[in-house]
Amino acid sequence: MTRPLLPLALAAAIAFPALAAAAESPTPPRIVVSGEGAATVAPDLAVLTLSVMREAKTARAALDANNDAMAAVIAAMKSAGIKDRDLQTAGIQINPRYNYTNKPDGGQEAELIAYQVTNTLSVRVRDVDKTGEILDKAVSLGVNQGGGIVFTNDNPAATVTEARKKAVADAMAKAKTLAEAAGVSIGRVIEITDQKIAPPPMPINAKAFDAAVGAAPVQAGENAYNVQVTVTFELK
Repeated sequence: MTRPLLPLALAAAIAFPALAAAAESPTPPRIVVSGEGAATVAPDLAVLTLSVMREAKTARAALDANNDAMAAVIAAMKSAGIKDRDLQTAGIQINPRYNYTNKPDGGQEAELIAYQVTNTLSVRVRDVDKTGEILDKAVSLGVNQGGGIVFTNDNPAATVTEARKKAVADAMAKAKTLAEAAGVSIGRVIEITDQKIAPPPMPINAKAFDAAVGAAPVQAGENAYNVQVTVTFELK
């Protein structure tokens, strides 16, 4: 009856010394440092947010007027070389507008005055030198709200790679300095983690456009891409 338990007993006898040895072996000394790296690149893509707002006595009339104005803007964008894939409706809003008058009892009376229709278009401009010209053309055709511009990059992978290399180099330099100060040296890399930080692009060291006469003056600047890494080194 006890023979089937014999293999289990032998396995336990072999496993326990191994576990004990693993528990007794100390964790090798290590150091954890962080590094930062940044790389800049000129933007190659501008994203415009353009809105057309029209007002009329009825919602239908306001929508019709807005449709006509936005159709003219879209046609102008296409004639300027903007592709269909770079034109996207970001939203359409229909809102009533009221006129409020005070009543003798302290309350207010609302009178419907008109309806406002707002159509917002997102436009990606791949020739950033034309941004001012396109914005000026859109305004002349009826765009009366928005005007937000974000300069970005279609594919910033190479710039992020450069920032990542700088971040690792920064971490290694820090580790070597700390190790030398402690009288030790760094060994192999045990672990690396990174985090890309890409804040909204901001103009840096701006460069003026050679825009057409009458176009809105626009500056593209540079986009900065930042990377943080955490590197764990073994100490010798």
